[in-house]
Amino acid sequence: MIKRILPIILLAIAGITQAQSSHDFMVGGGLDFLKTDNQELFQKAQLGFEANYFVIRKFTVTAGVDFWTERRTSFVFGSRWYFADKFFARFRGLIGQNDFSMGAGAAIPFQKNWRFELMGDFYFEGEFAVRTGVAYVINK
Repeated sequence: MIKRILPIILLAIAGITQAQSSHDFMVGGGLDFLKTDNQELFQKAQLGFEANYFVIRKFTVTAGVDFWTERRTSFVFGSRWYFADKFFARFRGLIGQNDFSMGAGAAIPFQKNWRFELMGDFYFEGEFAVRTGVAYVINK
């Protein structure tokens, strides 16, 4: 019963709220569906969860966690800069993997506060990944 009511409540709330602005939060998760060090399809996976705090409308501070099937879990700290309403550049440090990543992506709204995210990241250890996911903006 609660599994049916909760999505309805979340969609109703999403319909009456606004887009992101200063001091809002955005929480989301994503999965790497392409990575240059994969030898076989579905051989390994990387799943990440992040929380972003909008310091100003176009800049966030990010914290999260990345889970890897073949490596150690990493805590993630970084930032995003939205150079256009839907497009951003990001920089992340991965504590646990001792790596950094730089990338760019898009956060396309499909409901008032829901975003479909698609991004590409270059890892300083020499890998490239494409990640997709969803995010939800929590207005102040």
